[in-house]
Amino acid sequence: MSDSGFSASGLPASLAGLAFAKGHGTGNDFVLIADPDGERVVTAAEVAALCDRHRGIGADGLIRAVRSERLPEGRALLQSEPGAEWFMDYYNSDGSLSEMCGNGVRVFVHFLLAEGLARLEEGETLIIGTRAGIKTVTVADKGYAVDMGPWEFIHPDHAAAKAMDAVVNADGLEVPRPGLSVSMGNPHTVVALAELSELAATNLFTAPSVQPEPENGTNVEFVVPADPLVVDGVGLLTMRVHERGVGETLSCGTGACAAAVATRFWAGRDAPNEWAVTVPGGVLGVRFLTAEDGREHVELSGPAALVARGTLL
Repeated sequence: MSDSGFSASGLPASLAGLAFAKGHGTGNDFVLIADPDGERVVTAAEVAALCDRHRGIGADGLIRAVRSERLPEGRALLQSEPGAEWFMDYYNSDGSLSEMCGNGVRVFVHFLLAEGLARLEEGETLIIGTRAGIKTVTVADKGYAVDMGPWEFIHPDHAAAKAMDAVVNADGLEVPRPGLSVSMGNPHTVVALAELSELAATNLFTAPSVQPEPENGTNVEFVVPADPLVVDGVGLLTMRVHERGVGETLSCGTGACAAAVATRFWAGRDAPNEWAVTVPGGVLGVRFLTAEDGREHVELSGPAALVARGTLL
C-alpha cells in the first residue's frame, strides 16, 4: 500500500484486502461484497473505482449484502416485514445510490445462497429489503422469480389521456419520439420503435433527452414489439436500455418490466399477462399477477450467475 492513497493495483488504498464476487443476470453485471454487520460502508468514489471497466473490476453496479437491522432503511422495512433479514444496498456504477435493480435482486439472492448467508429451497420464498421496498424471491426454471411489487404510471393523468407523457430524443433517431413513464420502484421512460433496424441504429452511449424528465432522472427503454405481438399467449418484445448513472447495459430487469407494462397498455384490453423480453444479454420473463394486497404486481424471472471471486490488492 502506498502513501498516495492508492494501493499497488491503482485502486483506492481503502479497498485493499476487500473480498468480492462478480456476477451477472443476462449480462447486467455487478460487484458483490458481503458485509453482514454493516461495518464496510463504501463511498461513491470507491464504487466508481471498483466498477471502472478499465482500471477496476468492471460492472454496471455494486451490491453490498448487509443485514436490514444495520441500516436505517432496513430497520424501517423490518417494522412491517420482520422476515426481511437481508438488505440489498445497491449503487450505480458512477457511485450514486439507486432504489433497486431487478437483475441485481436475482444475482444478490444467488450470492447470499453461495455465501451460506441464506437458504432458498424450491417452493420457499426469500424476502429481500431494498430502497424500493420489499421484494420476494422464489426459485424458477433456470433461475429465480422476483415479485417486483406494484407498477404505476409516473404521470397517471397524462398516461390515461394520451398514452404518453414525455418526448424522448436520442442519437440515431431521425425525430424525437413519445414516451410513457412507468415506476417499478425506480423510474423508467419507455419508447416504442417500429423496426429492429431502427433499434440497432439508436446510439445509447450518451443519455437520451427526456422532456419533461422525472424528478430523480429516468432509465430509458427503447422497445420493438414483435410481429405478431403474441405467440402462444406470450407477448414478445426486443429492448435496449440506457440506465441512469450507468449508460447502456446488456439488460435491465426493472426496465423489462416497465417495457411490458407500457406495451401491454398500448396494446389494449386483449394484451396478454405474460411477456418474453429479449435484451442484448438474453431473455427475461415478465408476468402480471394480482397480489394479496389486491394490486397488480409484476413478476420478473431470469437467470443469475457468479463468475469470479477475489480479493483486492
